[in-house]
Amino acid sequence: MSKKILFIEDEPVLQKTFGDALGSDGYEIVAAVDGEVGLRLAQSEKPDLILLDLILPRLPGLEVLKKLKENEATSHIPVIILTNLEDVKNIETALELGATTYLVKANYSLGEIVDKVKKALG
Repeated sequence: MSKKILFIEDEPVLQKTFGDALGSDGYEIVAAVDGEVGLRLAQSEKPDLILLDLILPRLPGLEVLKKLKENEATSHIPVIILTNLEDVKNIETALELGATTYLVKANYSLGEIVDKVKKALG
């Protein structure tokens, strides 16, 4: 059975690029373009991993992360932050809230990010 990844990202180009890359490796990708939809999908789809951007419409990524970790149904799901925000405060906050990893998009190639996702999924 393939592992399911929820990708909460508001940029359609990134959604498609990562969706294609991870999909071709056999992962099932569920996409959400804002924080509210992402939160609902996390509860209904029960993904094995969540890729989460921080700058999102309707509900910011750190708020999504906080709500995911407060909810018993979703608190166990590993969350990889994938964002362009590099400031230490966001990194510290995300890790304190329970993010597994914090990746700055500009610092990694698509292949490196895919490898990190695979590693996080075991």
